[in-house]
Amino acid sequence: AVDILVNNASVMTLAPTVGQDAASYDAAFAVNVRAPFLLTALLAEKMAAGSGGSIVNVSSTAAGLGMPGMAVYGATKAALESLTRTWAAEFAESNVRVNAVAPGPMRTSKVVAAMGPDMGGMGLTTALKRTSDPTEVARVIAFLASDRASYMTGAIVAADGGRTAI
Repeated sequence: AVDILVNNASVMTLAPTVGQDAASYDAAFAVNVRAPFLLTALLAEKMAAGSGGSIVNVSSTAAGLGMPGMAVYGATKAALESLTRTWAAEFAESNVRVNAVAPGPMRTSKVVAAMGPDMGGMGLTTALKRTSDPTEVARVIAFLASDRASYMTGAIVAADGGRTAI
């Protein structure tokens, strides 16, 4: 039995549109959009056959903000947010809730390796003037997956230090 799915795998491409190669573009869409689509199609049906469940998609503030060098990554996350809303409508009758969390600048090893230890100063773009620790975002994911969020579906929850508020 499956009652929780967290679509968290991600490929982050950092290249200007003109310099973006087709292989990186395809890889980003395969991991960030196609994989969650296939997993959700398979597991939502199993959740619906049981007592329901919760699907949490991990998006990014890049889905809604124009960020140079992140056109492909942002597009994949915007697609995932669109799927979140559609799946919420499709699966609600089966008691399967679908939400997303949109983290802002987060200190993961992948991001630090790509952007350097100060992450290009991205923490300074938030209202809280810092990057997040992954555990701060994990708590939001855990909440959305839990019964405490039982009346939430189709929501995109910003865990971004106020980045999208300012």
